Amino acid sequence: MQQSEVSPTPRVLLLEAFYGGSHKQLIDLLKEDIKDCSVFTLPAKKWHWRARTAALYFSQVIPTCPSYRVLFSSSVLNLCELVALRPDLASLKKVLYFHENQLVYPVRKDQDRDFQYGYNQVLSCLVSDVVVFNSHFNMDSFLSSIRSFMKKIPDHRPKDLDQLIHPKCLVLSYPIQFPDVNSVLPDHKQVRRLYGSAETSQADGIIGPQDQQQTSESDLRTIQTRVSGAESAEKEKPLHIVWPHRWEHDKNPELFFNTLLKLKEQQLSFHVSVLGETFTQVPEIFSSSRRLLEANILNWGFVSSKDQYLQVLCDADVVVSTSKHEFFGVAMLEAVHCGCFPLCPKRLVYPEIFPEPYLYSTPEQLCKRLQEFCRRPGVVRRHAVMVDTALFSWTFLKPQFQTLLTADGP
Repeated sequence: MQQSEVSPTPRVLLLEAFYGGSHKQLIDLLKEDIKDCSVFTLPAKKWHWRARTAALYFSQVIPTCPSYRVLFSSSVLNLCELVALRPDLASLKKVLYFHENQLVYPVRKDQDRDFQYGYNQVLSCLVSDVVVFNSHFNMDSFLSSIRSFMKKIPDHRPKDLDQLIHPKCLVLSYPIQFPDVNSVLPDHKQVRRLYGSAETSQADGIIGPQDQQQTSESDLRTIQTRVSGAESAEKEKPLHIVWPHRWEHDKNPELFFNTLLKLKEQQLSFHVSVLGETFTQVPEIFSSSRRLLEANILNWGFVSSKDQYLQVLCDADVVVSTSKHEFFGVAMLEAVHCGCFPLCPKRLVYPEIFPEPYLYSTPEQLCKRLQEFCRRPGVVRRHAVMVDTALFSWTFLKPQFQTLLTADGP
């Protein structure tokens, strides 16, 4: 277990049963910028055991402290067990944060879904005072699934749990600390960030006139000159596609690689960088696709250095998601921050974040968009993405989290 520095009279108790990835990043942000915190965590290993047993462990190691007013935890922890074991914590304002929910988390077969994990999350909601989701999709999919999920109980099923939980719920986006990448952006992205897309996006058919910002004739001439100069160094380069996701089946790598192989069959020029973490069982599609796409690959595998990872994103033109599930999508937003054009499924969380021009409904639409971009990479390189990543930044969201972690806040 790890414990941060605490004030003599800690007011906020931060708990994280799976201290890794986005869970770790959120706790680190909170403990750095929220005053009077006490932090207890468990390493990000053996997720299933953390979900099963963390409450009992925390109940024994958290000292009794009369100054506590607020308890904050991710939904990995069975909060119901913890407050039963530690009645002194039951009186605190209890805030439960959902990075993901186990009611709709994808499994290969529904019979493989362990009922207990979703059940624990429902119980945790019932004892919480505030239930926070990182997206509307996460919240809506959880609440709408409770009734069918509980039908798995053979008899004597509880009723109307969604109605009990819903009034406690709110959506607060996951906060991202976006780094300053201006010094590593290629020239055409720097120009685009300074001046926007001008008239080029409409001419290239990415956005319609209603989306275009008004630009004066003199500004337009200046932009066109700068853009033309920056593009001259880029026009010979093939389209660079990046896929920065975990190497697991729920990210649907089969669709991504099958699409790239279709581009290759049509003799279209492109480069690809396949990033993301790997785990014990890597889908076979990765090894077979690496052989078939060898001539197109610029980067392959997890990049441990954050600076190198950001450099790849800055060098890329298009970032693709083929996910079968996504509750938020940090990797896509980081890529957009680095100037990539996003292509995402028109479902899950993506329509909340990305406007229509960046969404596809079918594999055929994804393939068609990439075909167009391979033939005309300048279309992507001239386009300023219509997503304000600042709205998902810690700078923007920090006041809302500060209010959430006050005893009299919502």
